[in-house]
Amino acid sequence: MAKGQEKTAQVGVTTREAASEAMRDRILATTDRLFYRQGIRAVGVDTVAAEIGISKRTLYNYFPSKDALVVAYLERRFAPIPISDRPPAEQILDAYDRVGSLFAADALRGCPFVNAVTELADPAHDAAKIAFAFKERRRLWFRDLLLAAKAKDADGLAGQLCVLLDGAIIQMLVRNDAGLAEVARDAASTLLKAAGVKLPARRRR
Repeated sequence: MAKGQEKTAQVGVTTREAASEAMRDRILATTDRLFYRQGIRAVGVDTVAAEIGISKRTLYNYFPSKDALVVAYLERRFAPIPISDRPPAEQILDAYDRVGSLFAADALRGCPFVNAVTELADPAHDAAKIAFAFKERRRLWFRDLLLAAKAKDADGLAGQLCVLLDGAIIQMLVRNDAGLAEVARDAASTLLKAAGVKLPARRRR
């Protein structure tokens, strides 16, 4: 093959790969929106394909089953939780502020990992393993911040903060009250203070 033909062929392959990746991203973005807003059980592969404007066959070329699509959807949401150079207590309490802000903006439909486990009701499903891994990552994020703050029993307190965060999300959804995030934040502050963690200056309400 001549050099010019080889270069053209390489460009063609790169273009096809880029188009394939773009379609995969488009499928996952649409799936994320539909699954999170409407529920995994309520949304079929037909609906996802129709929303995008592709055939089911095309979608199955990327994800061979709905289960594979569910797993990819959750893996896409499994983003790293960064730790910054701000005081540990601020970062911990900000987690409660974020869920309150999301709810107030009508962008919170619960934890996607908890939702998936509840809907699928299959402990052996890969989605359940991903959900467990995500919750454990969150617990370790709390624990690492607590260790940096020299908190007493950082491991145990990390678990308590996780339960408090998940409980706040549930209560906001059930009671339709974004203010419950502030209640959870105050409870987290009490736990941190009891563990010897220096708290940030109290905000004006």
